[in-house]
Amino acid sequence: MTAVADFGVTPDGFVVKPVDVILSESLARANAVFGDADLTSTSVLRKLLETTAAEDGELWKRLEDLYYGNFVSTAVGDDLTQLGEDVGVPRASLASTGTVRFTLANAAPGRRYVLPEGTIVVTGTDPVRAYGTTASVTIDTAPVTAPVVAFEPGPLGDVLAGKIVDVDPTYRATFLADFGTAKLTVTNPGPTTGGAALEADGPYRARLLGLPRNLWTPEAVAQAALRVSGVVDVVLSDPLGGVDVSQSYFDLFTFDQRAFSSERRVGEPYFFTVVVAHEFRAPWRTIGPVQGVFERVTAAVDQVRPIGVHANIVEADHIEVGLRATVVVQPGSDGAALLASVRQRLAGDIGGLRLGGDVRYSQVVRAFVEQPGVLDVQGLHLRRSPAAFGRITFGDVGFQQVLAEAAVGENLVMGPTELAIFAASGEALEVTLVTG
Repeated sequence: MTAVADFGVTPDGFVVKPVDVILSESLARANAVFGDADLTSTSVLRKLLETTAAEDGELWKRLEDLYYGNFVSTAVGDDLTQLGEDVGVPRASLASTGTVRFTLANAAPGRRYVLPEGTIVVTGTDPVRAYGTTASVTIDTAPVTAPVVAFEPGPLGDVLAGKIVDVDPTYRATFLADFGTAKLTVTNPGPTTGGAALEADGPYRARLLGLPRNLWTPEAVAQAALRVSGVVDVVLSDPLGGVDVSQSYFDLFTFDQRAFSSERRVGEPYFFTVVVAHEFRAPWRTIGPVQGVFERVTAAVDQVRPIGVHANIVEADHIEVGLRATVVVQPGSDGAALLASVRQRLAGDIGGLRLGGDVRYSQVVRAFVEQPGVLDVQGLHLRRSPAAFGRITFGDVGFQQVLAEAAVGENLVMGPTELAIFAASGEALEVTLVTG
């Protein structure tokens, strides 16, 4: 008989006792109690023991769930929610999504107008609910639709059809001033939904595992910034240890870094840098009813920074990544659908990168060759556009002003303050389809 210690809580975790072991133990006990009892497959006593063993097997599975439900790394569902609530980090609400329809009147003859990703549309209710488009669209005399997502997560973003009535006036005056006399109107033909849902176990578990257990450290500042909706990644530059007061060199002369200069004068503020990468649609500064990422990150960091040590919040460099290639496809393939699938794959792969994450040549090749109908990829060159926002660098990547194209087989190396964004259209993307 297998020892009891081999099951249950063991040094290797919780081990479930199999049903066959439970049944064999029950049969052994029955023989010990009843002597030569009939335990053949057709006996009543064996049927009872088999039924009981099956029920005990389910109890062991439940015990396993209870055991692993005590740890953030293994808990799921309600168990994970309760662990998060114990440390004061509830599940985050998701942002409401939907579609809007843009209509243009009095357009200039032959002109096509571009509504960029992140165009802010608002409701006519009080308070105003703001939404941003998640794709760039081009409009002329024919109406066009665009997907939108609420800037603020939660059920308040779920509105009925027809509630979105206008483009935010501040956004219109700033970014759509070249529309001239053309009149742009917008409405949502259907309701926006999804705001009542909560984040999945995966991202929630990652937030709990990354929760800092101390204050006034770079980790605490980074996690405070990452909790702001719309923030993708954060990098801190704190060379003198001004945030991390646990370091031995805090408030001391740093001979190895400042050999020929003195420390700051008493009373002068100390600054450390927080480089923030954010979703492309989320505005960096406040626009109309949409509070900017800069203001929200500043407020979050202020809660965990030491007194007298100030954060310099800087926007990361968002680098649009494209490619030039010739793709050989099977005869009869739908080229438009194939390219759409590849774009979706690349948007997901590159969108999963973080600050400083390089775009791998092999990763892009896989996105093509694993697509049904693609026979070969020839002359693939990765491309990177100049930074979309204020250019900053820690010295790893030089300043770039024009579209740069890498050689065949070469990766796109990102600096520590650069975030790669896939350019689904525009001059950075050039794909030629040929039939094999």
